[in-house]
Formats: sequence, structure tokens, C-alpha cells
Amino acid sequence: MRYDEGAGLHVAIIMDGNRRWARSRSLPSHKGHERVSHSIAECVSAAPDLGVRWLTLYAFSTENWTRPAAEVRYLMAPDQWLMRPQLVADCVSSEVSVRFIGSRDDTRIPARCRDWMEEVEARTWTADPRLTVTLAFNYGGRAEILDGVRRALAGGPLGEGVEFASTLWSGELPDVDLLVRTSGEQRLSNFMLWRCAYSELLFTPTLWPDFGSDELAAAVAEYRHRTRTFGGGV
Repeated sequence: MRYDEGAGLHVAIIMDGNRRWARSRSLPSHKGHERVSHSIAECVSAAPDLGVRWLTLYAFSTENWTRPAAEVRYLMAPDQWLMRPQLVADCVSSEVSVRFIGSRDDTRIPARCRDWMEEVEARTWTADPRLTVTLAFNYGGRAEILDGVRRALAGGPLGEGVEFASTLWSGELPDVDLLVRTSGEQRLSNFMLWRCAYSELLFTPTLWPDFGSDELAAAVAEYRHRTRTFGGGV
């Protein structure tokens, strides 16, 4: 199946390489995280013209809690690195909707962080967005599936009016067409396991702080040259 120009593309990105970017410049690790918002801004600006309608970004995983305490504390202030105030304002003016998926009620997440996520979602909400940006925060693919099973069973036996995919944290999203991982690593790292069942995969050596509109355009161009069979053969 070739890229459908009319449907819009769902691109998911594992934003990897921030700490390595900082180390290569003899900078503290948080300086690499500071660049995350810059790269997101470039991708958000370029995505609609590339035919991307959904952009899902892996921001903080359920495994990232094991990182050094000082780094985790910094990451719990996402307004400083993930979506800075100017980027939020740009999303509002550009009709870009921002939402979060993951375990938001985790008691380890500070209240101010949860409040900020709710504020961003409310400020950027629009009924017909040009682009939907989904930030996976305190997210894990296995946890999403397990939580979906619990929700589905609470709603009655599966198959009796309960569509399993709708119970997932990513229930409002379509399946991922293209999954990109930056920094040269070649693994899924527990990201979007259900939604990526038949995704095209692309691994780039570019570190996330160096990833921008040109790199996103190249990734989409590569996707458009591929043929998807969804297990049906060529």
C-alpha cells in the first residue's frame, strides 16, 4: 500500500540522543534536554506540509524513573524542555492540538506537572486541528496494553460492544504509519507496541537535538518509497 495523500500520515518518533548530544559538547545532560523543544518546534512547523496529520513523540518512559534523581527532577518540569511557552503559543496560533498519553495519575509526577499538561491540552484544543501532537509522558507500551485490558474487562466481555483499541491511552489515534528512532539505536524501547504492529521503521544516526524539518522531510520521503503489505505479501 502506498502513502494515501488524502488520509494523512501518523509519524511517531523516539526522541533519543539528548544526553549524548550534550556529552559530545562537554555540556551537562540537561543541556541536551533543553534542545528537545527546538527540534519539536521544527517538526511541528514542517509536518502539515509533509502530509503528516498525527505526530506522536516519546518524551518520558515508565523506565526513565531509574535515571539520576537530578535529571528526573528536571524532566518533571516539561515547560522548561518539552514544550516551552512560546511553542505552546505557536501551536495555538497554528491550530495544532497537543495531548498527552501515559500514566498521568502516577504519584511520582508532581502536581504542577500534571496541571501544566492539562493546561496545554486545554489551550491547544481545537475541533479540527491541522496537526495533532501527542506527547507520550510516563508512557510504556506494555503498561498501555495492560491498562487497556483492565478497562475493556470493566466494560464487559471483549467482543460485546467493546473495541479493545478504544480502551488504550492511544485510543483516539490511528495506527502508526512510520516509526522513527533517532541516535542510531535500533529498538522499540516499549513504545507504541499496539499501534506499531505494521509500522514502517526508520533508524537514523542523527541525535534528536540535531533532528529538524529537513530530517523529518527525508524520513517521510523514504516512507513514500516503501510498499506496505500488512502481511499480505507483495
